[in-house]
Amino acid sequence: SFVFFHQVCRPFIQTARCYARPVRRKRKDIPSHLDDLPPTMLKKDYANVPVINSVDDVVRRLLSLEMASQKEKMKIKTQQLVEKVRRSPHDNGSFEVQVATLTAKIRTYEEHLQRHPKDKSNRRRMLMDIDRRKKLLAYLRRVRYDTFENTCKQLGIQYSLPPPYSRRVTKRWLVKKAFCLKVFQEVRKLKAPERIKQRKEQQARTRAAREEAARCEG
Repeated sequence: SFVFFHQVCRPFIQTARCYARPVRRKRKDIPSHLDDLPPTMLKKDYANVPVINSVDDVVRRLLSLEMASQKEKMKIKTQQLVEKVRRSPHDNGSFEVQVATLTAKIRTYEEHLQRHPKDKSNRRRMLMDIDRRKKLLAYLRRVRYDTFENTCKQLGIQYSLPPPYSRRVTKRWLVKKAFCLKVFQEVRKLKAPERIKQRKEQQARTRAAREEAARCEG
């Protein structure tokens, strides 16, 4: 009986198993800011080596970006962004260079979070880098506006002004403000006689100094 039941119900069981199988969503191809790097480009550590032109094609392929890791590609991309904004060939620490380095890191974090949106640790690091870049750009905008404009243009950054400070008015805040004003006025009333006395003494000293100067001239 069990064999007969199994043969009769087997198609239905197979259908139920296929129906209950979880559907795997196909991952979307997320564009990367490293896609414009040609695979034939050499890694950063081997780009300026003179012997590299005489090596075999297999060795050259191993030393190119085709076999490179994400970290090695990031070095090349960061160097390209830095070259756009640096002041001189030996400039490695100016505000523009720091903004370029942070921009490369932020774009890498954004791509990573599109694939792994629940990665809170890297999201926190990205927000910290964004905050630091905002401070650097705000300083450049305040001190060297032409450099600020050129940096944003070369790196493709859309800078938005910080919102003005706003505070929600509550009954408790209004009562506290009125109390502080009342205390300030009472303190001024208590200090008023002392201020008047000091002002009169200052005027008397000034008048005496002028009379002494006029007597000496006469």
